[in-house]
Amino acid sequence: MLDYFVDSVYKVVAMADAAYLGEFELLVLLSVLRIAQADASAASGAAIARELEEQAGRRVSRGALYTTLDRLEGKALLRWKIAAGGPERGALPRRAYAVTPRGMEAVRSSQRTLQRMWRGLEQVLK
Repeated sequence: MLDYFVDSVYKVVAMADAAYLGEFELLVLLSVLRIAQADASAASGAAIARELEEQAGRRVSRGALYTTLDRLEGKALLRWKIAAGGPERGALPRRAYAVTPRGMEAVRSSQRTLQRMWRGLEQVLK
């Protein structure tokens, strides 16, 4: 005996909200992308910190950097894998970070938003 029936079937598709990026999160993702251009496995925490200092003029504590890296990983914007360490670490393994497709979309979305906000302000910002 059947005690229920199906009246209709529907599929629910949840669209992921666009990831909001804070300024520092955006700078970290951009640093990973810049480093990965030369060598996809080179984006370690130390390399990201150097890139932030050289390109953005931002010195960052290890705690702030790794907290941000963990937060970006939690948002599925960044992933990491174990990579071989160099002589500076005594060959200890390290994390090699990479931006995910969702992270790339978040960076592009931030770029478009900033471009829209800057549009028309060229004279004011001189």
